[in-house]
Amino acid sequence: MRCIFNPNTDPYFNLATEEYALTHFDDDVFMLWRNDKAVIVGKFQNTAAEIDIDYVKEKGIKVVRRMTGGGAVFHDLGNLNFTFIAARGDGDFHTFTEPILHVLNEMGVPAQFEGRNDLTIHGQKFSGNAQCVYRGRILHHGTLLFSSEMSDLAGALKVNPLKFQDKAVKSVRKRVTNISEHLPHPMDVLEFKDKLMAYVVEHTADAHAYSFSDADLNTIERLRDEKYSTWEWNFGTSPKFSFSKYTHTAMGGNLEVHLTIDQGRIAQFKLYGDFFALGDVEELERALVGTAYRDDAVRQTLREIGLPHYLRNVTDDEFVQAMF
Repeated sequence: MRCIFNPNTDPYFNLATEEYALTHFDDDVFMLWRNDKAVIVGKFQNTAAEIDIDYVKEKGIKVVRRMTGGGAVFHDLGNLNFTFIAARGDGDFHTFTEPILHVLNEMGVPAQFEGRNDLTIHGQKFSGNAQCVYRGRILHHGTLLFSSEMSDLAGALKVNPLKFQDKAVKSVRKRVTNISEHLPHPMDVLEFKDKLMAYVVEHTADAHAYSFSDADLNTIERLRDEKYSTWEWNFGTSPKFSFSKYTHTAMGGNLEVHLTIDQGRIAQFKLYGDFFALGDVEELERALVGTAYRDDAVRQTLREIGLPHYLRNVTDDEFVQAMF
């Protein structure tokens, strides 16, 4: 088994690293890694419905889609991620989480497996797990909340579900906790990483340390740039969904926006409200159909058509705020 500590903390790079290890290595892999602040959404989720877009922008939190299913999770440097890649077997979640539980129990933390894919301490979740299969091999990965910033976790993942209507997989919000709060003796996340790696190496036949070669890194970086850092992958592949929002503007009245988004683009757009129209509002609606559902693309369309030609006293900022 290749045992890898990946020191890179770029979320785009690290999700690309997992895919690379799954598709390029034939032997088993165990990897530990951390991300800078990021929301990692499941492969089958509607990204827009999982995040508080304003909070994510304000805090500079990256949003990345992973290759496994399940719900959205928050990462920061206080969160340790683990990845197992092995022959498919029966895909039993308990098999891959056993080393985590053993190390924590040995440290005096009463951690246990609970429900479908969670690890908990006194009923509070500290780890979510997910899997995918590629050519007879399975990738199993999970989060380990060790000393994460809980205010960022709550802020980034807080969305009003009434604004969205879709059939995408929804995250189940559970009460969460940090491992560090339950340790008998203080320890930082990197010390915990060392203990977990040492246990896996000691208890796995043919385990050996592995560092990515220059060739490995070049391919991973290309995968990051061409896939995991792109809007098309992280937002554009979201399932079709509908969105509605009611917004009050400072001088232009109220805007009520109804959108249908398909393949990351506006498929239908309808605007209601008590605003004063200067031009044909249906023309404005038609102009936005086909626009990518992201802030910069909408602003570009508004600049091209000139929002003041259609709505009195409504600014571009207010209009964009109403759409997201």
